Amino acid sequence: MEEIFSVITKNEEETMLVAEKLAKTVGKGVVFTLVGDLGAGKTHFVKGFVKGMGSNALVTSPTFTIMNVYEGGKVPIYHFDMYRLSSKEEAEELGFNEYFDLKHLDGVVLVEWPENVSGLITCPHIEIIIEKLDGDSRKIIVGNEV
Repeated sequence: MEEIFSVITKNEEETMLVAEKLAKTVGKGVVFTLVGDLGAGKTHFVKGFVKGMGSNALVTSPTFTIMNVYEGGKVPIYHFDMYRLSSKEEAEELGFNEYFDLKHLDGVVLVEWPENVSGLITCPHIEIIIEKLDGDSRKIIVGNEV
């Protein structure tokens, strides 16, 4: 991964604000992977991102549904949580590989737990790493992944 920037946030609100600002810089056809431990703040990041895209949709973790779609912003946002999947093949059986074809992607994709479906996301994408620090502080690292 080639680092684009990193930032330290002090609380959930600052984490969401970083995501909101990042969202304002992108349009359709962009894939983000979100890497971090349980409780790192991946879903809070998505909440800020959805707001930054201009949507008022209620953001929840799609742990059991695997994918949520948020509309009402400048483009649809496809939010995946691959936590319950165990392989690329399992994701392909569910038809998820079509969301990683950038030529036909009509929105933005955010993927939590991409390591569980290693090899599925072969398109160029932006990796967001969220590391827990002391208390509610987080280090957010944004980088290119090809």
